[in-house]
Amino acid sequence: MAEIVRMPKMSDTMTEGVIAKWHKKVGDAVKSGELMAEIETDKATMDYESYHSGTVLYLGAQEKGTVRVNDVLAIVGKPGEDFKGLLNAAASGTTGGEAPKPEAAKAEAATPAGPAIDTSKIKAEIVLMPKMSDTMTEGVIAAWHKKIGDAVKSGELLAEVETDKATMEYESYNTGTLLYVGAEKGKAVKVNDVLAIIGEKDADWKTLLAAHQQKNSAGASAPVAPAPVPAVSAPAAAPAPVAASAPAATANGRVKASPLAKRLAKEKGIDLNRVTGSGDHGRITKRDIENFKPGAAGAGYVAPRIVAQESFEEVPVSQMRKTIARRLSESMFTAPHFYLTMEINMDKAVEVRKSINEVSPVKISFNDIVLKAVAAALRQHPDVNVSWLGEKIRKNHHIHIGVAVAVKDGLVVPVVRFADNKSLPHIATEVKELAQKAQDKKLQPSDWEGSTFTISNLGMFGIEEFTAIINPPDACILAVGGIKETPVVKNGTIVPGNVMKVTLSCDHRAVDGAVGAAFLKTLKTLLEDPIRFLVQLS
Repeated sequence: MAEIVRMPKMSDTMTEGVIAKWHKKVGDAVKSGELMAEIETDKATMDYESYHSGTVLYLGAQEKGTVRVNDVLAIVGKPGEDFKGLLNAAASGTTGGEAPKPEAAKAEAATPAGPAIDTSKIKAEIVLMPKMSDTMTEGVIAAWHKKIGDAVKSGELLAEVETDKATMEYESYNTGTLLYVGAEKGKAVKVNDVLAIIGEKDADWKTLLAAHQQKNSAGASAPVAPAPVPAVSAPAAAPAPVAASAPAATANGRVKASPLAKRLAKEKGIDLNRVTGSGDHGRITKRDIENFKPGAAGAGYVAPRIVAQESFEEVPVSQMRKTIARRLSESMFTAPHFYLTMEINMDKAVEVRKSINEVSPVKISFNDIVLKAVAAALRQHPDVNVSWLGEKIRKNHHIHIGVAVAVKDGLVVPVVRFADNKSLPHIATEVKELAQKAQDKKLQPSDWEGSTFTISNLGMFGIEEFTAIINPPDACILAVGGIKETPVVKNGTIVPGNVMKVTLSCDHRAVDGAVGAAFLKTLKTLLEDPIRFLVQLS
């Protein structure tokens, strides 16, 4: 029987996917696990492996075309099987048969769900997708460590789930046989939707799943009637054949590599065709990329392209960029920002850092010193260490400082907790570890949640001064510029000095100008004479 393959939600912010490349065309045989398409999401271009076996009867879009999440990506079934009724039913929001008329949608929606399904004798349990972060709405299955039919014990690793912040391991709380998975690798599962079903080997999981779906749909509101869809009279035309680059790594022209390995290879400029994979069936892993040593042979000079006339290309805005734009706009235009800028003489801080690094077990950066000074200043000005919660202002008694870290896909803000109670070497070590985990996408929810104040430092890029957008629900963020040698006046004499500019962005709903100014004044005093805060802790 023909089955509909729907566009999976491969990231928490994805609304549609672009077909970067089809690896199968209408009429081709496809097996479960075979590469069917490459789909461009808001995060990356990802491989889509078929979960079905059969013949490709229909493709929902041509290459470079878009398919919305949960719309028909393809139909797989038996050769020559009539899929038109199935496609029409999918377009109208039903499961089969003739599409209902829009006028009947409300009437059908009001129809009772039917008698409750008895599941009392079914010895199996549904595993729901957990909420692994405060902002998570769904998780993408990065990898399954068990397949259907495998035995699963409580505490065993079941899957790796990619959230909006990191890829996390999910350990099973159930013991039994894996009977059903809610999504294949690369697909998304919404929080509290079915992730898997685990139970006795012969348990009736289909009835259990149907009962769960019935329960969830019982209280749903009437759906909006979909727009009329023209009846399908013939199979959609197959996409034009694409000349596949046929690397020698595999027989079917595909280089087997994990998504992380592909990303690292792209960043390092490594040709995957030259890498030997150590994973299952020759799959290239992160370790293979990290250990790859290109030989001198074949490394040739690539002449730059000379443009002799005006030229440009227009690149569609990715879903990730759209999301960043939306979230930053919400912060910028919801929270009334105001900005306070101050110059700080860093002469003594430069000297102190040099002395500290002569004896410190880890290298101390200027950002570490700024973070420590900010923590000390926040302790003196608790009205800056607050969070805007809409109907109330939370005055935080603890000091958790978020440190903005740029990563390939955007920006993350890991948190140094209880920063005021930590020494400089402790802070330096923790910041380095968090930054590396952010680059490796290994941050856990406890690493990024709960900041009370944020620091964004662009000084290492030569930026002298900038303003930063507040990271809600924090009420303030400090933008730190670079240290610049410039003429300063000391005792009536112009002498060279090391000056750093900082700009405090404040949410005026929670922090007033005088409060922010007092905080900056204290911060300036501490950084211009670091011994004031360094002697507070051993």
